[in-house]
Amino acid sequence: ENPRDVKVLHELGRLHHELGENERAVEIYNQITDINPLDAEALRLGKDASARASMTTGGWTQAVTYRDLIKDKEIAVSLEQQSRMRLTGESLDQQIAETYAFHQAEPTNIDLARRLGALNEQKDDIEAAIGWYQYAADLTKGADPGLIRKVSDLKMKGFEREIAAHEEFLATHDPGHDLYVNKSEELKVAKKKRAEILVEDARKRVGRNPTDLQLRFELGEHLVNAGHFRQALPELQRARQNPNARLKAMNLLGRCYSELGMLDLAMKQLEEASQEILPMDAMKKEIVYNLGLVYERMGAMEKSLNCMKQIYEADYGYKDVASRVESSYNQNISQA
Repeated sequence: ENPRDVKVLHELGRLHHELGENERAVEIYNQITDINPLDAEALRLGKDASARASMTTGGWTQAVTYRDLIKDKEIAVSLEQQSRMRLTGESLDQQIAETYAFHQAEPTNIDLARRLGALNEQKDDIEAAIGWYQYAADLTKGADPGLIRKVSDLKMKGFEREIAAHEEFLATHDPGHDLYVNKSEELKVAKKKRAEILVEDARKRVGRNPTDLQLRFELGEHLVNAGHFRQALPELQRARQNPNARLKAMNLLGRCYSELGMLDLAMKQLEEASQEILPMDAMKKEIVYNLGLVYERMGAMEKSLNCMKQIYEADYGYKDVASRVESSYNQNISQA
C-alpha cells in the first residue's frame, strides 16, 4: 500500500491507540505530520499518544487503587505542597503523571480533573487543559460556572494564538508562497470559530438576564462579527432602547441592513444615528463613513462624497477618506 496515504495512516494510528501501543502511535502520527505539517488532528493525537507513552514508561498507569500511589500521609502532604508551587519542566510533567494516576483510580473526582486542567494550563498545553476542564465541567453537569468559563476562556486563548500565528505568517510571506492560500483560509476559519464562541457565551448571558439591554447589544454585536446579520437584527433593535448602546446599535443595524441588501433601511438608520451626534467623534466618524458607503452603493455619489468630506475636515487619516476626497478633485481638474 501507499506509505503516504494519510487516511490509512490515521486508521493505523487509531488502531495502535486502541491496542495501547502508544509509542507506535506516536511514530505513525509523526509520519503523518511529516507528510502534512498542517494536519491538526495528527498533531493533537500525536501529542496525546506521547503523553500516554511517558506515563506508561514511568509506571504511573499501573496503579490499581489510590493506596498503590499514596503509601503514607507524608507523601500526600508532599503532593499537596507541590500543588501550590509553580512547577516547570520535568517536575511539572511528573505532577501531571502522578495526578493522572490518581484520576485513573478515581475517575469521577472533580478536583483531580480540575487539577489536571490547571497543570496542563500551567504547561501551556491549551488543548489538554481544555479537555480536562471540560471533563470536570461534565462531572458537575454544568453546575460550576467557573469551569465553564475556564473552558471558554482557554478556547478563546487558543484561537487568539492561532489567529496571531496565521497573521504573522501572512505578513512575513509573499502571496506566492505554497502555504499562503491555506493559511489565509485557516485564518478565516479561526476568526469564525472565535466569533461563534463569543456568540454562544453571549446567548447564555442573555438567557440568564433576558431584560438586560446591554447584553442584548453584546449578543447582536457578536452575531454581526460572526456574519449572522439577520439573527442580529432583533437583538440590536431591542438594544436601541438602551441609551448607552443606542448609537452603536444603530450603526450595527445599518451595517446589517446593508449586508442584507436593504439599502433604504440602512440609509434611514445611519442618517438618524448621525443626526443624534453633534461632535465628529470616533462614533460619528464610523457612522458617517458607513452612511457614505451606503450612499455609494445606492448610486448617490454626491451624498457619499459629502460624507467623506465631513470626516476629511476632522480627521485626514481616517481610513481611506483622504484618497476618496482628493481623487474627486483630481477628476474635476482632469475634466476641466
